[in-house]
Amino acid sequence: MAKIIGIGGVFFKARDGAALREWYTRVLGLEIADWGGVVFTPEMAAKKPGAATVWSPFAADTDHFAPSARGFMINFMVDDLDAMLTRCKAHGVEPVKIFGDEANGRFAHIMGPEDLKIELWEPKPAP
Repeated sequence: MAKIIGIGGVFFKARDGAALREWYTRVLGLEIADWGGVVFTPEMAAKKPGAATVWSPFAADTDHFAPSARGFMINFMVDDLDAMLTRCKAHGVEPVKIFGDEANGRFAHIMGPEDLKIELWEPKPAP
């Protein structure tokens, strides 16, 4: 029987793709390939036990994505949340919210370009 084995990518429209790629490179350190995107290999996530890809619909009236009015949010796994937040701050990006330690790890929300809320997640090793 056929089954889904993971998320193959996140594809979206951007008002200014070049500016968006520049921001993600400068602020979050993404290494954008010549074709315009990034490939995250399974080996990258495997270095952080507890990492996984999540697919989760939220209720239509959730305020979890606020202050963004967008209907989605991107979650990036990070190896060191504190260092990533320091990097963001160096580029004038302050967290919207920093969560306490949770069962799945540590989380923080920032706002990116084009009114997109970004969740940064440092996974906690699974028991």
